[in-house]
Amino acid sequence: GHLDSWDLGTGALDDAVGVAAAMQVPYLLMKLGLKPKRTIRVVAYMNEENGLVGGNEYAKAANIEKHFAAIESDLGASHPVGILFAGKPEATQLLTPIMNVLRTQGAGMVGLREGAGADIGPLTRQGVPSFAPWFDTRTYFDYHHTAADTFDKVNPKELAEVASVMAVLAYGLANMEGPLPR
Repeated sequence: GHLDSWDLGTGALDDAVGVAAAMQVPYLLMKLGLKPKRTIRVVAYMNEENGLVGGNEYAKAANIEKHFAAIESDLGASHPVGILFAGKPEATQLLTPIMNVLRTQGAGMVGLREGAGADIGPLTRQGVPSFAPWFDTRTYFDYHHTAADTFDKVNPKELAEVASVMAVLAYGLANMEGPLPR
């Protein structure tokens, strides 16, 4: 997620909740005593809203070959129905074990997209398989880039659901036996 917000609002939904959900991932894994095989890195990007400098600079500095996947949450936080995936379509079959777990949470859908998020877009364009929680955004755009994008619009239960989906996805990806196709 990213730390900057549009100048009219405080950025609660765009995108403090994305950063908060990402920060929950290592916390949840630690509380569950789970140790991933690969490193899970939390990145709070900056300058998405007016130039994407954080995402571009991260991608320039990153060792792309060592990035197994990228996950971004930047569409608020409502009940997740699944994940969005930007990558090779043949990789979706490798996601079956992860999706089986997410299905028990009511989040078992996979949507193929060209991109999964603005901040990770530069990584995606370099071939890094990219993901995002997929949820109902019908009310998100009532607040997006407005003065109404404030903390009172965040539903704690739904934010926890997004964090849970991201934790299952991150842990599942970190423990895959082989790489995802690029």
